[in-house]
Amino acid sequence: MDTSWLKPITEAKYLVVDNAYRYRAILRYFYTQHERMRQYLFPEEVYAFLKQFDEFQTYTEEEMQQDLEQLVKWKNLIARQETGHIRTIEEFKKKRFRYQCSPYTVEIERMIRTLEQLGETFGGSLEKTRFDRLYASLVRMESIIDNGFGEKREEMNQVWEETFDYFKKIIQNSADYIAYLNGENMEERMMSDSFLAYKEQFTAYLRDFIVALQKTSMQIEKLLEDLPEDGVRRFIEEVVAYQLAIPRFEGAVFSREQLTEEKLDTWRSLKEWFLGRNGHESELSFLQKQTNEAIRRMTRVVQRLGERHHHFRSRKKDYLHLAKWFSSLETVEEAHKLSAVVFGCFHTKHIVAENDATENMYRDIWEEQPTEWLVKPRVRHYREKKKPEAMIDRRKEKEETMTAYLAEKQQEEEALAQLITDGKIVLQELPIVAPHIRKTLLGWIAKAMGREDRIVQTENGWKVKVVQREGTITLEAEDGMLMMPNYEIHLLD
Repeated sequence: MDTSWLKPITEAKYLVVDNAYRYRAILRYFYTQHERMRQYLFPEEVYAFLKQFDEFQTYTEEEMQQDLEQLVKWKNLIARQETGHIRTIEEFKKKRFRYQCSPYTVEIERMIRTLEQLGETFGGSLEKTRFDRLYASLVRMESIIDNGFGEKREEMNQVWEETFDYFKKIIQNSADYIAYLNGENMEERMMSDSFLAYKEQFTAYLRDFIVALQKTSMQIEKLLEDLPEDGVRRFIEEVVAYQLAIPRFEGAVFSREQLTEEKLDTWRSLKEWFLGRNGHESELSFLQKQTNEAIRRMTRVVQRLGERHHHFRSRKKDYLHLAKWFSSLETVEEAHKLSAVVFGCFHTKHIVAENDATENMYRDIWEEQPTEWLVKPRVRHYREKKKPEAMIDRRKEKEETMTAYLAEKQQEEEALAQLITDGKIVLQELPIVAPHIRKTLLGWIAKAMGREDRIVQTENGWKVKVVQREGTITLEAEDGMLMMPNYEIHLLD
């Protein structure tokens, strides 16, 4: 832990003391003039500014002088004695000062201005162009590494600053906007009728962001995977060397090794944000899921609002149209058919049963075992009998289930291995395959088509590449035939 974390920040005292309104007014004026490139101010200027407001009508110059001295003690202001234009010794003894706000004060006031503009809701945005700019900056970084670091260190430092400036803005703005969409005020606004006027803008905005995210993120992921670690380290060392070469009176705060390690950690954070870490989901995937969930939530809200309006709408014209339609039919059988289409089946019963026998998502419902549903009597005084039961050891059943599952997976892998010819699976030359084999192959193809290089890692550890040939083929399975493009699956290792 850095010892600087434990020190109190005296520069922030002026925000919570009794006369905070006076200190804040003085420092806000200093900050405003600092932004206008006026560094040093005389007390007379500050006093004239404060006397314009009703809150400072009884404010005296002595009180202001005391406040300025207190702010100097808290290191909010830097006092500098004015030695120019001194005409008498008495004027020199009075120590006429000019004041300048300290760097801490500038940053604190800048933060306060940001908080005042923020209000009670989150800001942020989902700018789709920032991903393109980040990708262009990373491409520039890759070209510098591939060309043997022929660029100047100044150019490398600029590329590094631009890269992480875009990256920080992506993180901050997207996090704030997602928090804005998930806020309580947003939920209330969505339930109002006025939301219907903005729902198209919201959904189009989020949809465009998702499209740009899916398009650019794959390119960024591929580039981050291809960048060599030693090349990135050399690039960071050049950036650190440039920053240390900037002349400063107080000297470097951190050593070369500390700055290099800090920037390496920053680079690892960027990679983990896009690629994930130790098998965990990346923050990019989480952002995409949050945006999709926001679109689904808006769609559900719009549907409920539409149903509410539809509930109060008159159906008289619809009923008249149906009545004319029924009256035009010649037989009762035709009327029964029309009734079944319009109104559905009458007196239907829906029975719901839960069956957790398997977690295989590709298993069909008719392959499951039937479920027994216990019907309880509908009497007021009925109580279900409870019997004390002993703890049952089910380790043997779990081991048998695990053994059966592993055996099933082994059979599937052997069946897939039999389809390999010369290191590839040619779908056009396959015999009639089982349904689960067809689903597995189509799953590989779907995952590969989402990547630019068409290379994926399968669930059984194979690394395959999908190659599309000309024309279409018919893939025959035990449960039917499928017309599809001509694909080949090449095993890389």
